[in-house]
Amino acid sequence: MDPVKTTILIGIVILVLIVFFKMIRIVSQKEAYIVERLGKYTNTLEAGFHLLIPFIDKVAYRHTLKEQAVDVPPQQCITRDNIAVEVDGIIYMQVLDPRKASYGIDHYRFASTQLAQTTMRSVIGKMDLDRTFEERDQINHVIVDAVDKASDPWGVKVTRYEVKNIVPPQSIKDAMEKQMRAEREKRAQIAESEGDRQAKINRAEGEKQELIARSEGEKQRVINEAEGRAVEIERVAEATAEGIRKIAIAINDPGGRDAVNLRIAEQYLNEFGKLAKTNNTMIIPSDLADIAGMIQAASSVLKAETKA
Repeated sequence: MDPVKTTILIGIVILVLIVFFKMIRIVSQKEAYIVERLGKYTNTLEAGFHLLIPFIDKVAYRHTLKEQAVDVPPQQCITRDNIAVEVDGIIYMQVLDPRKASYGIDHYRFASTQLAQTTMRSVIGKMDLDRTFEERDQINHVIVDAVDKASDPWGVKVTRYEVKNIVPPQSIKDAMEKQMRAEREKRAQIAESEGDRQAKINRAEGEKQELIARSEGEKQRVINEAEGRAVEIERVAEATAEGIRKIAIAINDPGGRDAVNLRIAEQYLNEFGKLAKTNNTMIIPSDLADIAGMIQAASSVLKAETKA
């Protein structure tokens, strides 16, 4: 074969391959290609296999349809109380309309971060330093509303914004640390005093309960002793009455009266015998010899008491 013809054939094959590869476009999932025909927008290629007209159609823009996290660089913001703080954050966005994202603005990521920074400076400037740490959610909400509203013509949806760091000057950090240390010491002293107060209350309550229990025990002891004495007196009275009753029955039995007279005479003589042992001087009744009369008189008294 002629070398010239061979070279031409090889060139044609290479050209066909180039044209073939320029015709084919495979778009991945969650991506979108913007196609221009002779410099003018023609269509948007979504995920799948597509054929283009070589040298006429070209892919001008490629966009990801996934949610993107874009870092917002740190910047200096002045608070309402004139304190410079360094603030940075992250903005989350998603391309909803690839055509608008391509032709609505030159660089939507850069524009969104710049708008987030300017909005952040405006919001921080309306707050005191202490509120910037407390109102992060409000700052995020304001920035999201502002950037989302501005990015609507760009075909971009801003889903959320998060403040990462709020860094005050070193002098403010030192002052805040001293304030926090003082606050911690104050809380510790309050907690200690509250604990001491509660301990005193508990001790007083314990002593009170102890006194009440002791007095209740003393009261119960006195009641028990009184009841015991009452029962004792009652038992003694019952025993005495029972003894007297039995004596009366015995006296009325045959020979009972003679036994009583003998018992009286014995006690009479025993008492005089004791009196003679314990005293040097003794007074003797004139009718001591008349023991029978004395016994008869005692018996009369006993009989009268028995009848009563």
